[in-house]
Amino acid sequence: MSNSQNSIPVLTTNDYPGLRIVRVLGPVYGTSVRSRNIVGNFLGGIRAVFGGKQSGYLKMIAQTRDEALAQLADHAQSLGANAVLAMRFDSGEFDAGQGQAMNEVTAYGTAAVVEGL
Repeated sequence: MSNSQNSIPVLTTNDYPGLRIVRVLGPVYGTSVRSRNIVGNFLGGIRAVFGGKQSGYLKMIAQTRDEALAQLADHAQSLGANAVLAMRFDSGEFDAGQGQAMNEVTAYGTAAVVEGL
């Protein structure tokens, strides 16, 4: 995972306002897959019957997203980039068997070298 001291800017825009892109290195990505434990799934199922906020699932999704972003930044840095542009997320859920739902998040974008960072 990316160390916060070594993290690089990750933007959803196609350019870096006020700075010049000097080189595009290509696509980069980071993927994370997580699941809740059996107790968390059970309690989430009970909460779903009554409706309301699913805080356990929200926390899991946030952790999955953050891990995918950290891997994205690491991938970009390994190519020599100092920024990621046009970042997007893709996510999904799949059944790992025995009632175990897995949450998957992929962050992807374009690794670039930006002058002036």
